[in-house]
Amino acid sequence: MITQRAYAVEPWAVRETDLGLDVLAQSESVFALSNGHVGWRGNLDEGEPHGLPGSYLNGVHELHPLPYAEAGYGYPESGQTVIDVTNGKILRLLVDDEPFDLRYGRLVRHERTLDLRRGVLERTCEWTSPAGSTVRVRSTRLVSLTQRAVAAVAYEVEAVGRRTRVVIQSELVANEQLPESDADPRAARALQSPLEPEEDFACGHRLRLVHRTRRSGLRVAVAADHTVDGPEGTTTHSESTPDVARLTVTSVLEPGARLRVQKLVAHGWSGTRSLPAMSDQVDAALAAAAHGGWPGLLSEQRAFLDDFWERADVEVDGDEEIQQAVRFALFHVLQAGVRAERRAIPAKGLTGSGYDGHAFWDTEMFVLPVLTYTAPEAVAEALRWRHDTLPAARERAAQLGLEGAAFPWRTIAGSEGSAYWPAGTAAFHVNAGIADAVVRYVTVTGDRRFEREAGVELLVETARLWRSLGHHDQHGAFHIDGVTGPDEYSAVVDDNTYTNLMARANLLAAADAVERHPRQADLLGVDAEESAAWRDAAEAMHIPYDDELGVHEQHAGFTRHQRWDFARTRPDQYPLLLHFPYFDLYRKQVVKQADLVLAMYTCGAFFDEEHVARNFAYYEALTVRDSSLSACCQAVIAAQAGHLGLAHDYAAEAALMDLADLEHNTRDGLHIASLAGTWMALVAGFGGLRAHGDGVRFAPRLPERISRLAFSLCLFGRRLRVEIHADKATYTLLDGPPLALQHHGEPVTVRTEGPVIRAVPPFTPAPAPAPDQPEHRRPHHA
Repeated sequence: MITQRAYAVEPWAVRETDLGLDVLAQSESVFALSNGHVGWRGNLDEGEPHGLPGSYLNGVHELHPLPYAEAGYGYPESGQTVIDVTNGKILRLLVDDEPFDLRYGRLVRHERTLDLRRGVLERTCEWTSPAGSTVRVRSTRLVSLTQRAVAAVAYEVEAVGRRTRVVIQSELVANEQLPESDADPRAARALQSPLEPEEDFACGHRLRLVHRTRRSGLRVAVAADHTVDGPEGTTTHSESTPDVARLTVTSVLEPGARLRVQKLVAHGWSGTRSLPAMSDQVDAALAAAAHGGWPGLLSEQRAFLDDFWERADVEVDGDEEIQQAVRFALFHVLQAGVRAERRAIPAKGLTGSGYDGHAFWDTEMFVLPVLTYTAPEAVAEALRWRHDTLPAARERAAQLGLEGAAFPWRTIAGSEGSAYWPAGTAAFHVNAGIADAVVRYVTVTGDRRFEREAGVELLVETARLWRSLGHHDQHGAFHIDGVTGPDEYSAVVDDNTYTNLMARANLLAAADAVERHPRQADLLGVDAEESAAWRDAAEAMHIPYDDELGVHEQHAGFTRHQRWDFARTRPDQYPLLLHFPYFDLYRKQVVKQADLVLAMYTCGAFFDEEHVARNFAYYEALTVRDSSLSACCQAVIAAQAGHLGLAHDYAAEAALMDLADLEHNTRDGLHIASLAGTWMALVAGFGGLRAHGDGVRFAPRLPERISRLAFSLCLFGRRLRVEIHADKATYTLLDGPPLALQHHGEPVTVRTEGPVIRAVPPFTPAPAPAPDQPEHRRPHHA
């Protein structure tokens, strides 16, 4: 487990001042660099030692058979798994014929810094070999946020104390040996050496490898070019084999002399382009990168991030850990999607192979809301990817006997990749999440072109699914039965409240969209009768409620279930799914992650404040947070219910999920949705942000331990800055026409001529004491 001692608490950097080999895999995730298209884990430059090698291209995957003890109709036949593509970041070092390996010799100093302003990973170290030769190594690595295909490394070696012979081997390596996996052996066999060689090239300082995946048939090309600067007598030699291309640089360094190698790496992949076309593509990307060279890449990276931070930064006074963590979170959320460009945003981004590299519902419900307000162009591209996968979603719906589109629970390429249908196929709420993301994006940006080209069709096909999945009973109420909501400890239930409310919003949004766009409605075959049926279903949507307890039920009959025996559950038996059968979990009142509590955030207009408080208290006592998606949702509603100290603790848990490795699995990649949830906890929780229709409202309140919170939003074609203190909130319109908003229910109009300041009112009436959590499941304190 990473502790905070591993990383200095700084406002704009994550700094590791000691190399812990036992947590190397976790630090590789923390220090990963990506742009949504190319991802490089934060492995050491020399390649070894490592926890998990990782170089990824978004969408590049291999197919493998899905295991079933008993086959069934509608089960997906093939799984998709992200693969480690050709590694271009390796620069091996030999010092007087001894490998530079930090497991041997004496490591005098080692420091790595992820610079959140400049978008680079910097490393400095001093090492003495077993034979007594000492060198200083400095490197800077980046994955370009402006040149989609390009990553680069600047690597420098300095001799210390005596004359030293050094050799740098800059490599492209395919089919790297990966650590043993405890995954299904059939999948593991399918993923052994998944790249078949097609071309290897080495000439001068230029290297190139082209491969093709064995089963998915995707062609991958990676090329590198180098600039070498060393003392007189420095020599170079290049060579290639099917899986390795290498440039060897040899030099003799006097004390204080340095050898520098700057390495540009270009990546590309396609399922259709020819071998010559892919070779030309990566060569052209190298040529474009070489035009400005290493200085140009650094300058472009800083300028891009300066612009991003100006519109996206969140400032937190009073909690230095959360201040660092929210910027770390925003940086990685940006990296996950900024250049994905009609590809998925996986749950781990491109920081690791966890969840097989799949995208889930949390992309639309956690990640895209943050990007909508900070980098909206990335949201349009992510939703266009969903639109591109509509044929597969329609095919899946037809296979299930449904109309419209059934989007997959987990996927890379668009087809369903979940072998466990109660938590996969039955989790239809992913469709409503996609619709919710469409509505939010169009509302916040006003992008009517996107709505016409993709949004209307996504809304129509998801609405058709709900209308065919649900039914009206004899009294006219509309029910959606046999589904799984966000809480995966309840499966295949009737009338999940979150699903029903989200489906209701989906149906109404689709009906509104076809009225705005009659031409698109005609092309999609939507008539007045179908649109009216959507509205009828939405207005008649059944929401289960327990009159005796005075709370909404997570699903029909949930409150009649036996409560889980938390008192007899040991601390080491969490997460419960690893120690108890699903059969037992499914029939008890125990909640893996926020479900009804999430509904109170996403569909807040349905709940009055009295029910928010009562529902939150009831479900707080049942929620064990065996998912990283829960803490941020609980933070938002805890703040709304007036439990600001508890909200602060939940915000800290979401914020430190990876920096403190709270779930002990950061080694597999970062929790991108939980990182996004850090922003959600602060901006929607303490800022009280809620967007509805064409309006926006805030209800800001701060916990005692945070003295000031400030953030900026891209909103309705404007930029708004919000600054909150304990007693007041200041709204400043940075550009654009006047903006109408609400502050604690009071209408306010903000203009560029000057800020608007409003007092923060006290809770009336004062909130009840904060509810308790299940034993052993209190949040990690800030």
